[in-house]
Amino acid sequence: MRNVYLVTAFACVLLVSIFGFRGTIFTSPPIEVFPEWAFPGMKNQPKLRPQAESKFFADGRTDRAPVERTVLRGMLRADDHLSRGKDATGAFARGFPALGADGKPLVVDLKFLQRGKDRYEIYCGPCHGAVGDGAGITKQYGMGATPTYHDQRLRDMPEGELYNTITVGSPNKNMQSYADKLEPQDRWAVVAYVRALQRAQQGTAADVVDAAAKQTLGLK
Repeated sequence: MRNVYLVTAFACVLLVSIFGFRGTIFTSPPIEVFPEWAFPGMKNQPKLRPQAESKFFADGRTDRAPVERTVLRGMLRADDHLSRGKDATGAFARGFPALGADGKPLVVDLKFLQRGKDRYEIYCGPCHGAVGDGAGITKQYGMGATPTYHDQRLRDMPEGELYNTITVGSPNKNMQSYADKLEPQDRWAVVAYVRALQRAQQGTAADVVDAAAKQTLGLK
């Protein structure tokens, strides 16, 4: 038992002699667990800390402005139809872009509509209502009149203009931009879902295809 006490006391003295008492300031260089000679370049590697001073650049700043015309990855926006909703003439485009943000064909299918429905219910439904009639829950709290998507003016509006409204907001500023919340392809998905809502309100019996006709047309 005496040996245990001696070993414990020795360990305590050794630790205090190496690391010092809690709260004291070291006067010696810190102990290197991974010494530079054994692991060259691991610890003492050159680096610049944000907003730190730099002696390398003439203006003394570590932070550097981006190179002129630098574009963030995924932010090139080279396709005006996809990113701005406009055609080659600068007018609002009708229809949907041929290619999506990933460079692959943009297919307006059920999966695309479901994505639009999901985004619509989160960002649009509270004001525009579940069926796009402008009767959202915000009306219960004194929100002013919200346009219905089933107005002829909006049914005739080019898809690119609907996309632009989502991107920059409405002209009267009642609706702000959703560009910070919806990626371009998601905005197009919302436009597709709005068109589906409009179509649902304007459908007729002639639009219904029966089972026999589906089989004839090769539809599922």
